[in-house]
Parts: sequence; C-alpha cells; structure tokens
Amino acid sequence: MHVQVGIIGAGPGGLMLARLLHLNGISCVVLESRARAYVETRVRAGLLEQGSVDLMTETGMDERMRREWMVHDGTEYIAGGERYRVDMWDLIKRRIYIYGQQEVVKDMIAVNLAAGVPIHFEAEAREIGCLDTQKPFIRYEKDGAEATLTCDYVAGCDGFHGISRRAIPDAIRKDYDRVYPFGWLGILADAPPTLPELIYCQNEERGFALFTMRSTKVSRCYLQVPPDEDEANWSDDRIWNELSLRLGKHEGIALSTGKITQKSVTAMRSFVSEPMRHGRLFIAGDAAHIVPPTGAKGMNLAISDVYVLSKALIDFYRNGSTACFDRYTETCLRRIWGAQHFSWWMTSMMHNMPGDNPFDRKRQIAELRTVLGSRAGRTLLAENYSGLPLEM
Repeated sequence: MHVQVGIIGAGPGGLMLARLLHLNGISCVVLESRARAYVETRVRAGLLEQGSVDLMTETGMDERMRREWMVHDGTEYIAGGERYRVDMWDLIKRRIYIYGQQEVVKDMIAVNLAAGVPIHFEAEAREIGCLDTQKPFIRYEKDGAEATLTCDYVAGCDGFHGISRRAIPDAIRKDYDRVYPFGWLGILADAPPTLPELIYCQNEERGFALFTMRSTKVSRCYLQVPPDEDEANWSDDRIWNELSLRLGKHEGIALSTGKITQKSVTAMRSFVSEPMRHGRLFIAGDAAHIVPPTGAKGMNLAISDVYVLSKALIDFYRNGSTACFDRYTETCLRRIWGAQHFSWWMTSMMHNMPGDNPFDRKRQIAELRTVLGSRAGRTLLAENYSGLPLEM
C-alpha cells in the first residue's frame, strides 16, 4: 500500500495532521500501536489554548467540545498565604478551555473515520527506512502479521518512547534534557471542582499543589512528591489532608472532596530533540519534546507542530515547493523553546526545590508576589499560559 503521508501515532498530533491533510486532498494512513479503546480513555492533559481551539473549529472537530468544555477567563494562585487571580480576558482578551485530551482524541478519531481516513489500531510500527529516497517505508505488525506501508513522507507522532525519533541518526541528533527532582501525584476524583477555575498553590513549607478539573463533577488534583514516590503509600485520607494543608484557609474556598478513582505518580522533565526532520521523516509532539505539565503545553505543542507540518506538505503538493520543509525545524523550535522556557519558569517558581535554603524559599515567594502583584507580570503570565500563536 502506498500513500502520500504515513502517520505514526493516533494522539492529538497525528490525528490533527490526518484531518488537515484530508481536507486538502492529501492521502494518508494513521498507524497506532494501541487499541482504539485505550487511546480514547487514557487520561492525559486537559487544557486547550485558544490556538488549538481555533484549529479544532476550523477543521470541524469542535461540535461536542463546545457542548461540554469549561471556559475559563482566568486562573487562581496562592503564594505566601496570599490569594491572587490572573484575569486573562481582562489582560489580553484570551481564554483557556478545559476539555480532556481523551475527549479530544475521541472527537478526532470519529471525524477522521467518518471522512474515510484510514486509522489502523493495534498496528505497531517496527521500522522506518529509506528516508533518503523518494519512497520511504514503515514496516509494522498487525494481527500477528507484518505489513509495509510506503509513502512520500513519514510523520512521526508516536510519542517519547516511539521509534520515530530513534530513526534520526545519533550523529546528527542533539538531545537537550532536564530531569526535575520531584514528581506529581495526580488523582481523579468524583468531586466537583474546588473553584470554577484552576488553583495553583505554592506552599512554602509543604510544596506545590494544583486543583483543576475534567468536568463539573470530576476533579483532577496534583501534589508535588519525590520522583520515586509510590502512590500506594498515599491513602485517600492522606491525599485529601495534604491537599487541604497545601491549599490553606482562604475566604471563599472550600476544598471539594469525593471518591478517588485514579491515582498515579508522574515524573517531571523537560526534553527537546533537534533536528525535527531527517530526509523524508518529520517528528512532532512528544516524539520531539516533553514539557513539565505545570504550564499545560504538551498537547498544544503537538497541535502547533503538525499545523506547521501540514502547511509544508500542502505547499509541496500544491506548488512543488520544499521551502517550508527546509524551515520546519526552525519554525517549530521557536515556539517549542518559548513553551519550554515558560514551563520551566512556572515549574521552578511554583515548586519547592530539594536543597533550597530558607533564603531560596523567601526569594521564591517574593518572585511570585512580584509577578502576581503586577499587571505587567500578570500580563506576561497570561500571554504565555493562554498560548503563543500556532506559528511564530
């Protein structure tokens, strides 16, 4: 089988790319190693930037999202025992949107399949080859049998542990990595959100906590913990008690509790791999970069990567030009490194760093007060949090 673009990975990046290509008459096939039920239920990010929402709308994948999303004009912060609000709509006339990544994926799969885009689930890519020729291939396994897909170009949207990035030779690939000395204990709970908007907490003594949500009935909360922490050590009572302590007592805020249905510990890291192109292979999303979730950039970066890639592919098939291919890495990395900086800044500003002394802790609270207590500081935070343009 031969198509113009072979896409590895049915996450938000791969599925958005498939939709963009189909709308422009470019043939593609999506290969996904997991079952459809798995990719539609795995809990990941839940925050969409304005640019991602606009692209979902332009591509006709927004119908259910607009019925079920939660639209936020701002975010709440607690630091040094004080409460602040960053009103994004007042500051920059942009909002953020809460809609779970698994819901985004469900919508994207349904729209792509209805349009006739082939998505092969439980089809694990084993090898990518001939990337320096006009007919690269993806060798994959499905139903116990090996098959080969040939294509003009390969889009590697298969995540950090996929094969795409490893297909770029070590001699030309440069990886940049930072592993943080803490993780997040995340929970899902059958409880309404503590507040209608997200709450970021920096507790000088106990560490970071985040109160967010997946719906009006389901809360998603996080606690800073050691990176090797075992979630089995955390009973439901211990989790709610620790969340209460880190939140503190503030007028108008009452911790919402309920049955915890899921809990897990996630490591925190920043990672970028350059270049994002090798021959006829392009990598995007988590295959090329990882951000700590503090800035809520992961899913949105994947969508912006494939937006840039789709423009390059469309330009080639319409006009025969490869100029956008040549600029793909540079164009994507401008936004990626901007998001990396913001995510690192938010992470370092909001978390207790092991080894910090009392001076460091007081300086950290002063930084938060400086940023959150100033309209200029809140504007900078709002501009980055609500999302940079899809293409910079």
